[in-house]
Amino acid sequence: MATIESYATAGGKRYRVRYRTPARKQTDKRGFKTKRDAEAFAATVEVSKLRGEYIDATAARLTIAELGAEWLTRQTHLKPSSYRPVESAWRLHVEPLWGVQAVADIRKTAVQQWVSELTTGDGKGRKPKSATVVIRAYGILASILDSAVDDRRILSNPSRGVNLPRKTKKPHVYLTHEQVHALAMTSKYPTLVLVLAYCGLRWGEAVGLRVKDLDMLRRRINVTENAVEVG
Repeated sequence: MATIESYATAGGKRYRVRYRTPARKQTDKRGFKTKRDAEAFAATVEVSKLRGEYIDATAARLTIAELGAEWLTRQTHLKPSSYRPVESAWRLHVEPLWGVQAVADIRKTAVQQWVSELTTGDGKGRKPKSATVVIRAYGILASILDSAVDDRRILSNPSRGVNLPRKTKKPHVYLTHEQVHALAMTSKYPTLVLVLAYCGLRWGEAVGLRVKDLDMLRRRINVTENAVEVG
């Protein structure tokens, strides 16, 4: 249970609340002007521990920059081609605004304002970003805050539920056989153009091909590697 102690200051008597966190760590909060305020805080702490809602104030003061750097190191499951736009979105759109913010200070309205300004421009020279860029940047912030919830730094994620821009599908344009062959003939690598056009390979799969991957007797291409150029 929490205990309350009084102590003297130049401004008069003050009260301190000593209590244990759910991890059994001894801590305190001081500066209460009245014993009633201290008792109210102590009761709130005990109730939050019983409900499993206790949040360590120190943990809640960590900034998005600190948590974001850790979050990036955990994205090892991403391929290099997928990681690069994520890192870029973090560096260009998330960290500059949110980096100095403590997770406990972030509000849903502020996140919505940020998303809106990314989508339409901020009127200060920053141009609107595509829906893909906005959603990616938002996803990074939301994921970092999800991790903060999991680690009991905040009780809930303030970024969830904001309105996001919708992606608009562009009409697909397909080349005719004549156009494909015309493109191939003007290319430095006509065979590569034809392989990409007719075999359904991705770029990384096509440039990763080796002679051993071609089965000329069976007329088959065996895709065994995916070469992705990053940087």
